Amino acid sequence: MFIPLHDANSLRHIKAQYVTIGIIAANVLIWLLTAFQSEDSQIATVVGFGYVPITLFSDVVRPDQFAFVPDWMTYVTYAFLHGDLWHLGGNMLFLWVFGDNVEDAFGHVKYFIFYIVCAVAGALVHGLAAPDSQAPLIGASGAVAGVVAAYLMLHPRVKIWILVLGRIPLRIPAWVALALWIGFQFVMFALAGEDQVSWAAHIGGIVAGALLVLVLRRRGVPLFDREVVTPKAAEVAADPAIVTAPSGPWGRQ
Repeated sequence: MFIPLHDANSLRHIKAQYVTIGIIAANVLIWLLTAFQSEDSQIATVVGFGYVPITLFSDVVRPDQFAFVPDWMTYVTYAFLHGDLWHLGGNMLFLWVFGDNVEDAFGHVKYFIFYIVCAVAGALVHGLAAPDSQAPLIGASGAVAGVVAAYLMLHPRVKIWILVLGRIPLRIPAWVALALWIGFQFVMFALAGEDQVSWAAHIGGIVAGALLVLVLRRRGVPLFDREVVTPKAAEVAADPAIVTAPSGPWGRQ
């Protein structure tokens, strides 16, 4: 649908998005370690660490040569594998643009927990939608979908730059782009079911993200941008002695 490029949404509570950067680095490193393996090794990695629903919802077990981790661990390990550079790049770009502000709203530890739970929720809903599937699910899309849902609930009015159709730059409110993106996931799940893209995993992440933001955000962090202020405005409000020249209303655009 679109490619996110940038949001003018500064951090308020943390110095840097260390967890987001760490997750991106881990995904890139794992891709580099696996992308240039032989075809047989790549298949073994995907089958061994990917999420295979039939092994969780029936008595079917993985062949011993692929049993690198217990089946329950694949609820998480699948989210750190990607099929190709475009698959990796798309997920990591969404995470880079939107993850920092969600991490800022939660704090580092709760944000990491949030990300993992969204990944688990994505795999679970995928498995419930196709419990007999023997195809391994890989990719961070479920977890990233949770980040998108949380960002939408936190900062719908923030203006973001996006690239439409790969060539048209637009600056629009986040709620327009992200609500359309989320709606598209539900429509595609209803129309396409489970194909090469796991729309169910996206939906699982979206629902988990929307619910978790209600309980994991810092105390005092509002939903839906009820108080959209810049760090400068917050500083002035905290210290009436600070005098600034009039510069129009404060707020993120």
